Amino acid sequence: MKIAKRGRIPGFIVMDVMRAANERAATGADVLHLEIGQPSTGAPSKVLAAAKRAIDSELLGYTEAFGILPLRERLAGHYRSRYGVSVDPARIVVTPGSSGGFILSFLAAFEPGDRVALAAPGYPAYRNILVALGLEPVEIPTGPDSAYQPTVPLLREMQRQAGIEGGRIDGLILASPANPTGSIVSAEGLAEICRYCEEQGIRLISDEIYHGIEFEAQAATALASSSSAVVVNSFSKYFSMTGWRLGWLVLPEDMIRPVECLGQNLFISASALSQHAAVAAFDCTEELDALVATYRRNRDILLAALPKAGITEFSRADGAFYIYADVGRFTNDSAEFCRRLLAETGVALTPGMDFDPERGNRFVRLSYAGATEDVAKAAERIGNFLA
Repeated sequence: MKIAKRGRIPGFIVMDVMRAANERAATGADVLHLEIGQPSTGAPSKVLAAAKRAIDSELLGYTEAFGILPLRERLAGHYRSRYGVSVDPARIVVTPGSSGGFILSFLAAFEPGDRVALAAPGYPAYRNILVALGLEPVEIPTGPDSAYQPTVPLLREMQRQAGIEGGRIDGLILASPANPTGSIVSAEGLAEICRYCEEQGIRLISDEIYHGIEFEAQAATALASSSSAVVVNSFSKYFSMTGWRLGWLVLPEDMIRPVECLGQNLFISASALSQHAAVAAFDCTEELDALVATYRRNRDILLAALPKAGITEFSRADGAFYIYADVGRFTNDSAEFCRRLLAETGVALTPGMDFDPERGNRFVRLSYAGATEDVAKAAERIGNFLA
């Protein structure tokens, strides 16, 4: 029988690594999970309590396609208090995870064949969702000199080299803090990119999923600089609610009704239980900031240990909970490197090919979202493996 081409996109390699790590663990061997990008802790206590109340008192049927109003109002309040930005709750869409948000925003903003730029290395699902939807991902090779982020000069140069028609860009995905590098675009740099996108008619999709997990300066939101950008966020990372599958969009005015119609037909609504529980997430700042302090300690352990192990080139890791490291002096096959590391030491890392098909063969991503004890053990084992 016929199989659609859209289903032949590459797999998400990190999920394959997690499966291999779980298979090892099932044999009784120990595993230190530095491959998966999720907090090792569950949802905050007040979120759990709100979920229990909702089970006892709420119908938990369909909600409006954009989500329950109390949650959207709390999200609007979050933008006022954290960023000083006023957002009408009518512009906020609660989605089935950030993944649902990307699908809705890509479908509403772009036509099949449109070209959407994104940084390489970058989150692989951007590229794969775009391809599945008939869009063309245009990867911008980035490195340490631009903090692994797209910049206006890089965008201009890419368009210049491709020519006027070939260099057409319909959209740009920007993630700050970024996966896999943890790099952050400065407020000034983000404002410059927003201006450029407005001038060029480029729809900016701002992935702000790791906001709240910053170690130096607070990440800026595109909402402070653009009236046409789409902001994507999630309860999975800072709010430690990964399995609850809940995210949100902040839309420009012209995309509200198109996204609503798409959401009604594709998803009906996000999980009602998760929505009611998430209202309490904004009352958990003390508990959540303690988790961020743990991520900082874990990051510092790795930043000190990696050079001692001979890994001297890696991303600055100013936010999120990742380090993207160059292991090219040890291997030209990061997938095989990670396979051997898991088999011989029990440390699970993600090969860079997931994030950069062209250059990722010499890179790995380390996630330090787990327990500090596990990160310290993993650092020691990596050092012994490379000795």
